[in-house]
Amino acid sequence: MKRTMNDTHGTNCAVAATAEIIATKWTPLILHDLSEGARRFMQLEHACPGISPRTLSERLDMLERQGTLIRRSYPESPPRVEYELTEKGRALLPIIREMRRFGHAWMIPQPTKQPARSKARR
Repeated sequence: MKRTMNDTHGTNCAVAATAEIIATKWTPLILHDLSEGARRFMQLEHACPGISPRTLSERLDMLERQGTLIRRSYPESPPRVEYELTEKGRALLPIIREMRRFGHAWMIPQPTKQPARSKARR
């Protein structure tokens, strides 16, 4: 049986419980993309360059088991499946938005201004 962060820490820590959902690789990006509405598998795959289909499938299954998203199948030909955030999943979006703001403020290099050239040096 897989140990969770709460098992490892031996507590009922709310931070550890939330990290169980959002701390796995790719999950915040998937949640961010789903914040814009229902998406199909290929749309999610294209939104996360570098993710393998297997990993995406595993993350979607995990998020569905945790009640963070729902998987909807439509009886069409060809079959259509969409993924959409649940109320629980939408409740995580402020955290994802803060991660984005933090990334822009602290992780992504900001362009530096070039000093103005002096006209006196000709």
